[in-house]
Amino acid sequence: METTALIIFAAALIVTAGSPGPSIAALVARVLARGPRDVLPFLSAMWIGEAVWLTCAVWGLSSIATTYQLVFSMIKWAGVVYLIYLAWKMWRAPVVMGQEDLPKGSPAKMFAAGLTVTLGNPKLVAFYLALLPTIIDLSTLTVWGWGQLVATMLVVLIAVDLAWVLLATQARRLLRSERAVRAANRCSAGMMAAAASAIAAR
Repeated sequence: METTALIIFAAALIVTAGSPGPSIAALVARVLARGPRDVLPFLSAMWIGEAVWLTCAVWGLSSIATTYQLVFSMIKWAGVVYLIYLAWKMWRAPVVMGQEDLPKGSPAKMFAAGLTVTLGNPKLVAFYLALLPTIIDLSTLTVWGWGQLVATMLVVLIAVDLAWVLLATQARRLLRSERAVRAANRCSAGMMAAAASAIAAR
């Protein structure tokens, strides 16, 4: 695949991934409320979900989104319910000044949350379907070309998402009082609830 096409693809992804959406809102809310130490399962699930939608677009499998609409709808609503549950827990969370006092979150639950947030958003495949034909000929795309696209996507998403985690972590470190921590927890709860609402409205 031409390097120019990969660069254009990466640039478009940077713009899209850098724009706060439901997934980023949920990620930032989680980091603000609990710190960055247990968000890797959530992130990895988001990246896997994006790779699934990219693959659907590349290999002409976008009909899956309509053929199995009920399945994806169930995934979406499961994600919405779980995000609302997380928002409720954040709102009611006790004020903790140090991360060392926080119990570690369940990696399986975090992975499931990231996966439902991403797979519950079939509009991602629409983005790839709109973008890819303008930069490459999908009819002649090889497995190697698909691998290059997935690798490029992963590099971009990892860089952008980790930047969001870093920014949220720095913001969290500014919280020096119980009042500020409580406000951050409730702000995070609001962001998580907003993310759930955005997904539900799609």
